[in-house]
Amino acid sequence: MLPDADELAEVLLDLAVPHEDINALVRMGRRVSDDPELSRTLEGAVAELVRGMGEIRGGADLPELDWPSGALQRCFPVYVFVAALPYVRTHHRERGIPADVSRRTLTDLGRNMAVHRRRHGSAGVQAPRWLTLHFRGELYQLGRLQFQRAPLGQRTSAALAAAGLDAAPGTPCLNLHIPDFLGPLSPGACDRSLALATEFFAGHYPDETYPVAVCHSWLLDPQLKRHLPAQSNVIRFQERFRIAHEDTEPADTEPVQFVFGNPDLPVAELPRRTSVERAVGDHLRAGGHWYIGHGWFPLQGE
Repeated sequence: MLPDADELAEVLLDLAVPHEDINALVRMGRRVSDDPELSRTLEGAVAELVRGMGEIRGGADLPELDWPSGALQRCFPVYVFVAALPYVRTHHRERGIPADVSRRTLTDLGRNMAVHRRRHGSAGVQAPRWLTLHFRGELYQLGRLQFQRAPLGQRTSAALAAAGLDAAPGTPCLNLHIPDFLGPLSPGACDRSLALATEFFAGHYPDETYPVAVCHSWLLDPQLKRHLPAQSNVIRFQERFRIAHEDTEPADTEPVQFVFGNPDLPVAELPRRTSVERAVGDHLRAGGHWYIGHGWFPLQGE
């Protein structure tokens, strides 16, 4: 199910896998192909990943590799995603997904591996289940933002009802995600992404309508307005959204993870190089907490 060594290296490059990881991944790929147990595990994992391709399922669970911990265990999801590529590309062709959108969406594998290497200093896949969204046709990279086809949750639906919108739980919506390594979250970049998404989903998923966009992120914590200027990119991104509901459980590691690259960094040692770094670190050092914010805005009738 895996391509040969030469083709595997090219596929990994196409998926933006860090260059320093490719030689080792090609060597281990031969082992996966030659070992009957690993091949069976790979085949089962691919079958689960592509089952109901394109359906909104919230991703898929990949099996834990029953193998000694090490590089192969950390990197096994790479081979699952590579082996699933023919199914993904077929689905994209059937939906008429442009080649550039397909390519940029799937290169999130490389971004995810870069995060793993930054955090742990070794090759690996940081969040395999997250990437199953990309390889199932549930999420697309469109400019600066990623857009996940998702069902409305109970609490967000209740907020919409209170605002006079008829959107029952389970109604399709677009869940916005903000990937790393893509430059500033500027208003212009966000406007462009939203314009691309409007055209993209109308053209390639005409059987679905999305009344609202939602976002669930520490970037929507209203406390940030006490620490950042009103014209900052983060605050201007926040102001696109109406509050759906507020969490009561702290999520302090979320901003530490996404701003500094490692959720386990000691708070006392967090750098203060940028306004966002100072906001996140100073608030925690003062005894405060950060929370996941939940917001929405209408996509129709504006």
